[in-house]
Amino acid sequence: MSFDIIRMLPTPEEIASEIPLTKELNELKAKKDKEIVDIITGVSNKFLLIIGPCSADNEDSVCDYINRLAKVQEKVSDKIFIVPRIYTNKPRTNGLGYKGMLHQPDPAEDENILSGIKQIRNMHIRVMRESHLTGADEMLYPENYEYAKDLVSYHAVGARSTENQQHRLVASGIDIAVGMKNPMCGDISVMLNSIKAAQSSHTFIYNREETLTSGNPLAHGILRGAVDHYGRNISNYHYEDVLDTAQKYIETGLLNPTLIIDTNHSNSGKKYFEQPRIAMEIIKKRKYSDILKNMVKGLMIESYIEEGTQKVSDGVYGKSITDPCLGWVDTEKLIMKMAEKL
Repeated sequence: MSFDIIRMLPTPEEIASEIPLTKELNELKAKKDKEIVDIITGVSNKFLLIIGPCSADNEDSVCDYINRLAKVQEKVSDKIFIVPRIYTNKPRTNGLGYKGMLHQPDPAEDENILSGIKQIRNMHIRVMRESHLTGADEMLYPENYEYAKDLVSYHAVGARSTENQQHRLVASGIDIAVGMKNPMCGDISVMLNSIKAAQSSHTFIYNREETLTSGNPLAHGILRGAVDHYGRNISNYHYEDVLDTAQKYIETGLLNPTLIIDTNHSNSGKKYFEQPRIAMEIIKKRKYSDILKNMVKGLMIESYIEEGTQKVSDGVYGKSITDPCLGWVDTEKLIMKMAEKL
């Protein structure tokens, strides 16, 4: 039982200096960040769509997928604002298995975090340069935020992390939108408390410095379903569930009340093919309530080039090696149908 130092990592500043953003890409990111801010604050009535692979496991296939998204974005730009999922850190239920590109730049090879950090930056920059889109990532490790803070336009705090104090405090200092998921148990009060913490100012230790944050008014909620004490999935995307959550949300007095609905995970029971049905149900039900129309501002969807999932050794291009995803053909149809109904 010990901690063995493999290597000292470069500082975030050193990595950013080695793999920098151009002025043009910095301006692109600022523009995309502002568009998300406008949606969260109600200035824009566009619908936010955070969509992409469960995990970003291969740079070429991820960029291929996002370039396809970019073409669809042009067709639906008046209704939908797309933020591709570029999830480079993957939480594992039992701590084992593929933990994302940060750990394994090549899923078939050994872990190498230094190479992972560099590959993540290169991939994000390539995505921005080729597609003119900027991505979303999960803030699985709060200390890693510094290595990609100039690249990511949306952060999600996962169901296993939303009760964690460090995630909440770091979220309070981030200057972009941060979605706080409901916890695995489904307790909405935990999610609301997490949002309140993220919207508040805090003093704490971060990167060996005593840090003061301003609070993040863009912190908001994500409903992803729950798991009961028997391990059964419980959805929370239905009309009554979302309306009850929205009313409790409003009662807290939190800033910019916003809900994003995750169509996969426990909401679909990880049945990826249910995501189009769930997405369209949510869009339809928004029309029955002004509260939901104003508060449900987007969806999260897990999607890739090929549908389903595979083992790393299978080697199918553009197919998830973690949770199963919707395939591209159904994804494109769904986005077009969403734009038609919004």
